[in-house]
Amino acid sequence: MNGQKTPRERSYHLGGVAFAAPPLDPALYLVATPIGNLRDITLRALETLAAADVVASEDTRVTGVLLKHYAIAQRPVAYHEHNAAEAGPRLLAAIEEGKSVALVSDAGTPLVSDPGFRLVTEALAKGFPVVPVPGASSVLAALTASGLPTDSFFFAGFLPSKSGQRRARLEELKAVPGTLVVFESPRRLAASLADMASMLGDRPAVVARELTKMFEERRRGTLAELAAHYAREGPPRGEVVVCVAPPEEADAFDAAATDRLLLDLADEMPASRAAAEAARMTGERKGELYRRLLALKGSDR
Repeated sequence: MNGQKTPRERSYHLGGVAFAAPPLDPALYLVATPIGNLRDITLRALETLAAADVVASEDTRVTGVLLKHYAIAQRPVAYHEHNAAEAGPRLLAAIEEGKSVALVSDAGTPLVSDPGFRLVTEALAKGFPVVPVPGASSVLAALTASGLPTDSFFFAGFLPSKSGQRRARLEELKAVPGTLVVFESPRRLAASLADMASMLGDRPAVVARELTKMFEERRRGTLAELAAHYAREGPPRGEVVVCVAPPEEADAFDAAATDRLLLDLADEMPASRAAAEAARMTGERKGELYRRLLALKGSDR
């Protein structure tokens, strides 16, 4: 009536009942959101999303579905890898002005394979509080239901898309004394599992997909068995998490593994650089590895 904006309602709805969200102190809040099932969200996360002055999300459309489901009157702003340089300073400026900023990813816990790390480091550098609001995580959901050891695990994110680089990364991970957890693209899954079997040994593993959703599935087997299954059946649908059992004992580089590594690296880089990279990974001398690589390539003719 008088030209002033109506204050935004800071509330969320559960079962048709509205609940007021308590005010937030100025800070960056890292809010975990569901990885599929919209009911997998905490009351604290709902309060934070409803009360925040700004909600920044990796994909505003995905976050919009969640906000609408709980009748939270927010218009999220985009923060992702392509606009971080421009959007980040605006979010930090909002905190400096005394506002609260809630950061969410597409799904799950922020900073796990998403661009939030940069914003957190910049916020901490400015002395701003960074507050975790924990919740759903596909890494822990896959691990705890895998039946593999949980006392020690290593999350390796996404493996490289090219086979040579992927195999080199797996060689680095080979001796990790815990369960390996990785994300993988459905279309690369069969090839990635085959590389894991070759580089890590044919260990027990679990492929988990569509966690918490209607078609949730966990397929168990050895890495070679799983690779054969997905090569035969084709790429699965949905998000994929792979858990791989720890090594039974630390495996040293043997001659055959070193030869495979040299040839894989040489497929994607010059021989001299491939020998240098293999030397860094194996501890062997670059010159000897270079001569070995030339001999291997010569034997292929």
